[in-house]
Amino acid sequence: MTLFGINFAIGIATGIILEFEFGTNWSNYSWFVGDIFGVPLAVEGILAFFLESTFVAVMFFGWNKVSKKFHLISTWLVAIGANLSALWILVANAWMQHPVGMIFNPDTARNEMVSFWAVLFNQVAVDKFLHTISSGFLLASMFVLGISAWYLMRKREEQMAKRSILIAGIFGLLSSLMVAYTGDQSARTVSKVQPVKFASMEALYDGKSNAGLLAFGLLKDTDKKIGDKKVREFAFKIQIPNLLSVLTGGDKDSYVQGLQDHIMGNEKLGLLSTAEKIKNGKFARDVLTSYKSARLINDTAQISSIKRTFKEKEFNDKYFRYFGYASIDKPEDVIPDVTASFYSFHLMVILGFLFIMIFSVALYLLFKGTISDNKWFLWIALLSIPLPYIASELGWILTELGRQPWIIQDMMTVSKAVSQISTGSVITTFILFAVLFTGLLISEVSIMVRQIKTGPKH
Repeated sequence: MTLFGINFAIGIATGIILEFEFGTNWSNYSWFVGDIFGVPLAVEGILAFFLESTFVAVMFFGWNKVSKKFHLISTWLVAIGANLSALWILVANAWMQHPVGMIFNPDTARNEMVSFWAVLFNQVAVDKFLHTISSGFLLASMFVLGISAWYLMRKREEQMAKRSILIAGIFGLLSSLMVAYTGDQSARTVSKVQPVKFASMEALYDGKSNAGLLAFGLLKDTDKKIGDKKVREFAFKIQIPNLLSVLTGGDKDSYVQGLQDHIMGNEKLGLLSTAEKIKNGKFARDVLTSYKSARLINDTAQISSIKRTFKEKEFNDKYFRYFGYASIDKPEDVIPDVTASFYSFHLMVILGFLFIMIFSVALYLLFKGTISDNKWFLWIALLSIPLPYIASELGWILTELGRQPWIIQDMMTVSKAVSQISTGSVITTFILFAVLFTGLLISEVSIMVRQIKTGPKH
């Protein structure tokens, strides 16, 4: 509980600062979609954060002040509140990846929510929540397993350590299997709603049928280019034939879209080229500009006509859905960092299978009664504590770098979302926060190590 409390405090310190940054560093973004993005964050603050922050006090300081049942309920409410916090934050992030449930208001030049339930049950949000929460459970299980292994190596608290390993092993194995399942579901969703990201994480430049699923590979530079961006090819690769087509389309003959399909277009698939999307996006922007001009001179006929245009399904489907492309200079600019996307995805997958093996071996040795004698495994368990943290960060690298240049998919680029503040101010605050957070990290780790060495109170 003490170790949880340390992490809880650091989470609050970093999380509050992050939310303030939406106003300081991302004010254009907040203006454009604040009516939608602000709702899940507000619910998180009012409902989830207050729930966990209220009952965490009872959980920590109420041992001898409240009944055992009320203390247990308080502990559960802290856990539920923490998971609800994650839900609403992930709903907000998922909306940026796949914007749904909104309509554009030309009078305010803002997007407004028309369906709260569409935002909440966005398929990306469902996948992201289940995958992130299960990976958090996995991380906690690995942490408990590693610390318990350290106690066994020191021949301390052996009964507690073995019981902890039993719980961590079962919980960790189930969580790691859930992570694998939800990760697969998430990848399928990404292939539909963010196909450029999907092609990047598979380093797939040319679309194909009978596409094989890459287990791993090494990328190398080539002389080929898409515009001014270099094409990466494989120095070597290990793949399972046809499986990528089966997983994405349900059939080995299913066509998996490549980066070239999205840049150059594909008539057979009904895919517009990026150049056409830029053209349509600029048309939507010009219509909005005309509307603003009409309002300035109070041309009521023009105002009514353009307002009707913004409500037309054909206009929204053909033009306004590509509004963000008006800010794209060159078609190849929509290609994210393929190298970072590919390696972050595949290293995360490899670590996921490693976690399944570690928890399975832990349970096998525990039930066999030889876990204390297998020092090699205890060392593996201890040294594996950082790995779930690394896997989680790799997942977020893929999530965020894989959708560049977009802050809101197809609607707003990162360059248009930033506040109009000086570079010097951003650099200064970045350095200050880097120093502050590094200090907090050092403090957190040192306090945790000291508490682990002290051990539980008897």
